[in-house]
Amino acid sequence: MHDPERAARQSLIDHCRAMNASGLSLNKSGNASIRWSEGLLITPSGRSYDHLLPEDIVFLHADGHCPPGQLIPSSEWRFHVDILHAFPAMNAVVHVHSTHATALACVGAEIPAFHYMVAVAGGDRIPCAQYATFGTQELSASILHALRGGLRACLMANHGQVSIGANLSEAYALAEEVENLARQYLLARSLGPTRDLPAEEMAVVLEKFKSYGQQRQME
Repeated sequence: MHDPERAARQSLIDHCRAMNASGLSLNKSGNASIRWSEGLLITPSGRSYDHLLPEDIVFLHADGHCPPGQLIPSSEWRFHVDILHAFPAMNAVVHVHSTHATALACVGAEIPAFHYMVAVAGGDRIPCAQYATFGTQELSASILHALRGGLRACLMANHGQVSIGANLSEAYALAEEVENLARQYLLARSLGPTRDLPAEEMAVVLEKFKSYGQQRQME
């Protein structure tokens, strides 16, 4: 195993351990993947993140085929494979069972434009994918449907949330932001109906987000 691959595998382990430490996912729940070579690297099924080694991370071909001699990949490998195929500009997928996002998902609720930061996921809302049994092709199809239009995150009914990014750190940060927005939305709803921003304003925000964070002005 070459050093870049070992570093990529260790990065997956580090981010999954951070999931546990931050409360984004507890124990063995959640999973993550990154595009690698002609396929992807993904966390194995049912293994404690605290005890994972780089050699335990599973390589899958782009079609989902798992070469022999490895641990069993995450039960959710199908939607990781399908998302990376559908979004060629994205290179990482993070799936967690974070508390507030999951609470909303358990009542089939999306996160509307109650706050302009909802645009961080690429749209004027964060939708909730319809329920399907974990690990199935039906669940993968439901998630892809929810992410249509270039969205980078969605809730998963009675399950959790999924986020994608150009790299693993970006996908992980988006999962954190979705959980934060879910918590804020639930708190706001406890005070009454939210005053959601109109589509016109969210379009302005989305346009501003295209250049948000750039450090150099154009000549």
